[in-house]
Amino acid sequence: MLFKFLYPLRDVFSPLNVFQYITFRSALAAILALLFTFIIGPWIIRFLRRHQIGEEIRIDGPQSHQNKRGTPTMGGLMIIGSVLIPTLLLADLSNVYVQIVMLAMIWMGIIGFLDDYMKVVLKMKKGLIARYKLLGQILLGVIIGVWIFNNPIFADFRSVTSVPFFKNLELDFGFFYPVAIILVITGTSNAVNFTDGLDGLAAGLLAICFTVFSAIAYISGRVDFSSYLNIIYLPGAGELTIFTAAITGACIGYLWFNASPAEVFMGDVGSLSTGAALGAVAVLLKKELLLFIIGGVFVWEAVSVMLQVIYFRITKNKTGEGKRLFKMAPIHHHFELKGWPESRVVIRFWIIGLLLALFSLTTFKIR
Repeated sequence: MLFKFLYPLRDVFSPLNVFQYITFRSALAAILALLFTFIIGPWIIRFLRRHQIGEEIRIDGPQSHQNKRGTPTMGGLMIIGSVLIPTLLLADLSNVYVQIVMLAMIWMGIIGFLDDYMKVVLKMKKGLIARYKLLGQILLGVIIGVWIFNNPIFADFRSVTSVPFFKNLELDFGFFYPVAIILVITGTSNAVNFTDGLDGLAAGLLAICFTVFSAIAYISGRVDFSSYLNIIYLPGAGELTIFTAAITGACIGYLWFNASPAEVFMGDVGSLSTGAALGAVAVLLKKELLLFIIGGVFVWEAVSVMLQVIYFRITKNKTGEGKRLFKMAPIHHHFELKGWPESRVVIRFWIIGLLLALFSLTTFKIR
């Protein structure tokens, strides 16, 4: 909105010409998101404490987590607010890429809010029933798939995805592409939700992932850069840089309050919304396969849960007593139970996430 209002005034006041540059608006979005988080963060934390909206800790979890009981949750609201406001002010809201990614974040934010509200406020132990959450994720994937298939801007590449390490190679899913979209968005939102179990872990990894996607969005929206790197040129995709920069700033700002010992947890409202946004960005930039590298730690967390469940069921069917593959899943709890301090687990997972992010960028030249 601010962009549409100020940029036409450049003939009257020439410095406003900077609003034409995506790099300027992206940097400003990141700064505004960071500052907005600092401003609203203390207010949200006080509000949550006053209304006793605190986290319930699993009894079977690590004993060191029991002292976190009652810590304010639903802090993801500060992330969502800190992302949407700079995006609304600085992005071109007529851009379909921006519209889709904002829909993904708001949609899953609402579902996550309902889940948190039912668990923390209404004291319903399981919160929103899992199949209803899954239905919401699938429906979001269907909507995005239909939107992409029916929008002419995606006509030349609506059902393809880039294949890492191969020059000018795209995989075409055809009419099965909506299924791929559902899997990416559902998988990513759940993976971030699994990862959000230690102070600062999910937020730090999200900041790393969205920083990488900021660079990819900017490059994909430039015909010269995309041609040089032999990746799909996506007209208009550069506007996604404003959103990804804003969410990077918001996650860093949120870390100020979520660093150990955490003053607030993001809750499902934060993890499901940011995860869905991450998946939607990967879909829109045609980097669904590269997401497995960029978000490798999230993948590792989700796979550890699936392996734990599968192994437990197989051993229970064979011996009558289920056995665990890991001491506890998701995998970060396994390392905690092995004796690693929480801060060590978080920092080492951040390091792995950073290495994977840097490696993902090298795939544009290693072909």
